[in-house]
Amino acid sequence: MKPGNHTLSASEFLLLGLCEQQEQQPLVFGIFLSMYLLTVLGNTVIILAIVSDPHLHTPMYFFLANFSLTDLCLASTTVPRMLVNIQAHRNTITYAGCLSQIYFFLWFIGLDVFLLAVMAYDRLVAICHPLRYTLVMTPRYCTGLLVMSLTLTQSYSLTHTSLLTQLSFCTDNIIPHFFCELLPLMKLSCSNTYANQCVLMYWGGALTILIPLLIIISYVRIVAAIVRVPSASGKWKAFSTCGSHLSAVCLFYVSAIGVYFIPSSADSASKDRVAAVMYAVVTPMLNPFIYSLRNKDMKSALGRLLSGRALQSP
Repeated sequence: MKPGNHTLSASEFLLLGLCEQQEQQPLVFGIFLSMYLLTVLGNTVIILAIVSDPHLHTPMYFFLANFSLTDLCLASTTVPRMLVNIQAHRNTITYAGCLSQIYFFLWFIGLDVFLLAVMAYDRLVAICHPLRYTLVMTPRYCTGLLVMSLTLTQSYSLTHTSLLTQLSFCTDNIIPHFFCELLPLMKLSCSNTYANQCVLMYWGGALTILIPLLIIISYVRIVAAIVRVPSASGKWKAFSTCGSHLSAVCLFYVSAIGVYFIPSSADSASKDRVAAVMYAVVTPMLNPFIYSLRNKDMKSALGRLLSGRALQSP
C-alpha cells in the first residue's frame, strides 16, 4: 500500500446515511429532528424534576437521572451530525471525527447497559431486603457504583478506539451507515483486525450476555420475593416500584433481539442501520415517557416542576 493512498483514505470517510434517495432526505431530516428534540426535552425534564424535587433524592432516582443524562448524550453523539450532513448535502466525516464518534457511542451505549444492571440491583435490594436498603444503598455506595460503571465503559470504548488507530485503510472509505460505527469501520480496514475482534468478543460478551444475565437473576429473585407477599396490594406496590425499569430493559433488549436474531430479507447493512436507530434514537426518546407515565412519583414531581415554572412566568 502506498503511503499517499493511506493518507488520502484515512483523512475522511463517506457516510451513506439512512437512505440514498435525495427526494427522501427532507422527510428523514424532519423525522429525526423531531425525535431528537423529543429526546432532549424528555430527558432534560426528567433530570430537572429529579434534581429539583427533594422527594426524589433517593438511590433509584439518582440512577435514573444519570440514565437520562446518558440517553441524552447517546442521542447527541450521532443525530446532530447526521442532520447537519443532510442539510449541507455533504456526507463526509474526518478520520478524527469518526474515531471520536465511535469512542463516545461505545461509551454511552455501554453505560446504558451498566446503568440498567445497577438499577436492577437497586430494585433487588429495595424489595428483597427493605430493612437493610438504607444501610446498603448509601450515597457513597451509589456514587461508587456510578464511578465503576463510568470507568469500565470508558475503558471499553478507549480500548476499541485505541486499537482502531493501529489499523490501515486502503482505498475503500465508504461506510454504509449514518454515523461511524465500530463493525463497519473494521470491515473497511486492510490490516489484521484479530486484536480488535478479540476485544469485541470478550467485552461485547460481557455487555450482551453477562450484564443481561445479572438483570435476569435480579428479577427472578425480585419475583420470588413478591410472590411471598401475602396481600394483593403489597404485591402490586412491589411490582409498581420496578415496572418502569423493567419496561426500559425490555425495550432495550427486545429491540436488539428483533433486529439481530430474527431472520430478515434485508441485507446486513440495513439491519445494522435499523439497530443503530433503535439504540441511538428510538430508545433514548421513549425512556422518559416510560418513566414518567408509569411512575406516580415522577408524575407528581413533573407536575410540581411545571407548576413552579408556570407561577414564575408572566
